[in-house]
Amino acid sequence: MLIVNPFSTGVTRQRVAEVTAVLARRAEVVVFQTERRGHAVELADQAAGSADAVVVFSGDGTYNEAINGAAGRIAFGFLPGGGASVFPRALGLPRDPVEAAARVGEALDAQRTTSIGLGRVNGRRFCFSAGIGLDAEAVRRVEEHGRDRDGRRASNAFFAATVVGVFVRRHLRIPEQLEVDGFGRASMLFVANGRPYTYAGPFPVMIAGEADFGAGLDFVAPGEVSPRSLPGLAVRGIRGTLGGDPRVHAAHDIDELHVRCDRPLPLQADGEDLGDVVEAHFEAERNALDVLL
Repeated sequence: MLIVNPFSTGVTRQRVAEVTAVLARRAEVVVFQTERRGHAVELADQAAGSADAVVVFSGDGTYNEAINGAAGRIAFGFLPGGGASVFPRALGLPRDPVEAAARVGEALDAQRTTSIGLGRVNGRRFCFSAGIGLDAEAVRRVEEHGRDRDGRRASNAFFAATVVGVFVRRHLRIPEQLEVDGFGRASMLFVANGRPYTYAGPFPVMIAGEADFGAGLDFVAPGEVSPRSLPGLAVRGIRGTLGGDPRVHAAHDIDELHVRCDRPLPLQADGEDLGDVVEAHFEAERNALDVLL
């Protein structure tokens, strides 16, 4: 089953036809297009009972839905169709969806999969990252911005500008506003299942530089952010060395983590707004997903 989100930034009719043709050299392909939010959950669940594999051509939000529908029950392939498509790029697949489809098709033909871990927050699986506070607020603002007439989301540049805007509106200061059980107070939380945490266009943003799809979860949680500390924290965040800063709580390869917020704070997973939370429980699901690689 090929699940396609027709509203993803890089998905066009021509691209869908090209990807389908490449995959069809290796297997019979049945194409389904998502019609609404949450539809990929249903389609992946359906595929788990009737297909040999699921290939998802979309952006990160639809990948997230699909793995929540059938992870652990069927092999998955991921083709970059979104503005960022962090997950397939982090797995080492080409940015061109047709080239990625050729790689996935070869793996399907050879029945070759790689088992990787997933994260889970409050029961919701995620592929590569989740966060409370800054990045989740930026995700929410981008979603509130809406889509263009073709149904496509705002660009990566808009997302980056939104992050900067959040800091500016707060006068470059974010106080400690949550408690990471066993570690201490923090202003925000970034949880990584792999690396990079995300991309700024072609550039990887590491955040948690040791994170690995074959291990448990990593997290970094800076203390209070101020105009004085922000430049150094930003540079370390891009390089993936935040965990080495004494102002930052961090851990590598952990199985679970619990967070309590002073007030409701936004939570995101794989770039999808999951609403406000006052508590969040993160868990590592090791070897939870068989990926066609």
